[in-house]
Amino acid sequence: MCSGGGIRMRVFHSLAEVPADLGPTIVTVGNFDGVHCGHRTVIETVLQRARARNARAVLVTFDPHPAQVLRPEHAPKLITPLPRKLQLLAETGLDDVLLLPFTPEFARTTAREFCETVLRDALHAVEVHEGENFRFGSGAEADMHSLEALGHECGFAAQIFAPLCVGRETVSSSRIRSMIAEGNVGAARKLLGRAFTVDSTPARGRGYGTQHAVPTVNLAPYAELLPGNGVYVTDLRIGEGDSAVTFEGVTNVGNRPTFGADSFAVETYLLRFRPIALDESTPLRMTFHKRLREEKKWPSTDALKQQIGIDVARAERWFALRRQFAKA
Repeated sequence: MCSGGGIRMRVFHSLAEVPADLGPTIVTVGNFDGVHCGHRTVIETVLQRARARNARAVLVTFDPHPAQVLRPEHAPKLITPLPRKLQLLAETGLDDVLLLPFTPEFARTTAREFCETVLRDALHAVEVHEGENFRFGSGAEADMHSLEALGHECGFAAQIFAPLCVGRETVSSSRIRSMIAEGNVGAARKLLGRAFTVDSTPARGRGYGTQHAVPTVNLAPYAELLPGNGVYVTDLRIGEGDSAVTFEGVTNVGNRPTFGADSFAVETYLLRFRPIALDESTPLRMTFHKRLREEKKWPSTDALKQQIGIDVARAERWFALRRQFAKA
């Protein structure tokens, strides 16, 4: 069971875990990577309809991402790995999430079988809400017209949503991934509805002990989406709960070419640092706010240190403005 903002959301990890008396339900189905503005528009409507009809608001998603099973060589790096995605979904107020294991066998499920077995028999859906580009069933055989027709047979109505636009951008997980990969974390924030974050732990072998007295922290190797190489204004939360400490910082994502052979790292210089408790298992959450510049090779370590001073000054101005706006 997940909780967020005082809300408790049940998570079912298979159809077998779904209570027989669940329902009626208002349902949405998808990958929901990023839990972005478009996703939340659909979820908010699901919540409204569930309250109006005295039903449960249920989201169906998959683990792993279907592309990791069907096209592993082309599978996208995730904006929100599963633990983070479930945290964000819990914060929406959903009653339940059905997390279906996506296996080669499950991939052969036809659209009709999905509607009958999952939506009708397990969830007792009375409404299903999806974006107009939604496709489902073996080989993505079915679209929203198929969902409407099958819903008529299975006893649920299908609600179709047009793509959400923010400014001139259509909100989608793929567009957000592209923005982040390009380093454009500010534009991605507008489509996500929040700043992009990465959850990790400190890198091993850096000499972290129970008392950390150096104002830099490296993230452990991270398999999912990271911003493109460059220097960023960031926050780094160290620890969790009431004991967590958040530092403002400047983060380099990249290969550190000034030091010779490429050595990829996500390294943060912590502003106004003070010694803290930290070891290699301490949870870290890095929040990317703004890209300052691209990564480049400097002629000497002294030149790099001079540039770091410039980067820190620019970051300090950004944080000062943030504090001013927070007081306004």
